[in-house]
Amino acid sequence: GYRCFKAILFLSGLLLGSAVIFLLCYKQQVLDSSLSLEASAGLALAIGLLCGLLTLLLRSVGLFTTGVLLGLLLATAALPLAALALPPSPWVPAGGSLGLALLCALLALRWPKALTVLATALLGAAAVVLCADHLAQASALARHVAQRLRLAPRQPLCWPGWLLLGAWLLLGLLASVVQWKVTAHGIDHSDGALRRQRKQLQLLRLRQSPGLPEGSHRRKPPP
Repeated sequence: GYRCFKAILFLSGLLLGSAVIFLLCYKQQVLDSSLSLEASAGLALAIGLLCGLLTLLLRSVGLFTTGVLLGLLLATAALPLAALALPPSPWVPAGGSLGLALLCALLALRWPKALTVLATALLGAAAVVLCADHLAQASALARHVAQRLRLAPRQPLCWPGWLLLGAWLLLGLLASVVQWKVTAHGIDHSDGALRRQRKQLQLLRLRQSPGLPEGSHRRKPPP
């Protein structure tokens, strides 16, 4: 969670970079042959590691990436909840997802602690729910969301899928409360807190440095 702030920034860049590169490179024609699954995964992992290092070194980029992941997750989870008919163009859900991702990214830059806690809680809950969905109903919920993203003919979501969605919201809320009240309580990774820590460290070093002995005087430098 928020306690492992640097690790969160690295994982955000790794996940987003790997996912984007994999979607762009999979089955693309390179030298008259399409890239295989293994080649696409290896290339995506390599570029994802570079993106992770970038988000680790640049705090603002890491927070922006974390907000983008949170927005995309919320937009994806809202697809089964939408009671409206299928939009006439795939640009409608794509534009909505992009807008929500940018909004969450800007909010993460404004309130880094709150959005980081919320993002890590919801992403962790989503991982647990996807594993339960795979074991319980052979990834039926994941396939339903993928069909909504592709604007395929929609099939009604069965009650285990709705139960898993409710469990995701409940787990995300519980994880957010636990982080805010327990694991992230009293921890601040903002720029102001880092500057205060550096000043306190400098003052501590000055106090611990050996002083001049009594009776000694510094010589004035020659003119």
